[in-house]
Amino acid sequence: MMKKRKIEVYALGQHICMSAHKARRVVDQIRGRSYEETLMILELMPYRACYPILKLVYSAAANASHNMGFNEADLIISKAEVNEGTTVKKLKPRARGRGYPIKRSTCHITIVLKNTSLDLYEEYSFI
Repeated sequence: MMKKRKIEVYALGQHICMSAHKARRVVDQIRGRSYEETLMILELMPYRACYPILKLVYSAAANASHNMGFNEADLIISKAEVNEGTTVKKLKPRARGRGYPIKRSTCHITIVLKNTSLDLYEEYSFI
């Protein structure tokens, strides 16, 4: 009998205060790369979106090593996506008692790590 083994772990960051377009610019650079290469890229890129994405990559790697027992050297970013979150609407006070609306956009970032050292299937024998 063939049984499929789970080889993916993920980390999810919700309601991060930046636009999804700015976060996608960074996430597109790291998709499909190894864990160590991703850390180097994120530490050297000059964008503000790199810090929360770096925290999520660290978190996903910690999930992989603690929960599944994976080695961090064998991990790759198999899927990384950015979705739009809720928009926080505020009113900024202006002259003569008026209020101008301000929209603060948020995003949800998902990082999925895949272990490349494991085989997809393990064989089990009937007793």
